[in-house]
Amino acid sequence: MKTNSGKTWNPRRLDVRAFAEAGAALQADLPLSSLKRLLAERVPDHGGETMIAWQARGEMRPGNGGVPGVWMHLQASADVPLSCQRCLAPVITRLDVDRWFRFVADETMAEAEDDESEEDVLALEPRPDLLDLLEDELLMALPLVPMHETCPAPLPAVVDDSATSPEEPSTPPHPFAALARLRK
Repeated sequence: MKTNSGKTWNPRRLDVRAFAEAGAALQADLPLSSLKRLLAERVPDHGGETMIAWQARGEMRPGNGGVPGVWMHLQASADVPLSCQRCLAPVITRLDVDRWFRFVADETMAEAEDDESEEDVLALEPRPDLLDLLEDELLMALPLVPMHETCPAPLPAVVDDSATSPEEPSTPPHPFAALARLRK
């Protein structure tokens, strides 16, 4: 994990205030296998390890009443093999994250301010797990329905169930006909 300052930062329990005050940045390539929830979305047995390139940068910005606010910019990208919902073959899907987060003192304050803010508001304490936050953002970047633009193999023909065979009646049976037979 590369850092732009002499200090070592623990992404699993990041001191975001110190990180922002130092104007620090972290950058790394992370194997998809280390993010279990995102790994569950991937097509199983799809060859080699998928890598996620990510970086985080902290900064202090002027805030309300002249008190500086703690901010962090998180970026990530990965090409994840998902299952095409049309042909069920693997489709490599690009996931990109580019988000700013503002940090406040605690969960209560974060909850109160998050509804009114355009940016995401998170709590400084307990110290956030940056990799969990990264995984959450990548999961939210997943498409609702992953599909190829053009599927690599022709799709199976759709069977027309509306066609009737000669021995079938042309009118559908009455839905209560079975009940009428029971009454007799």
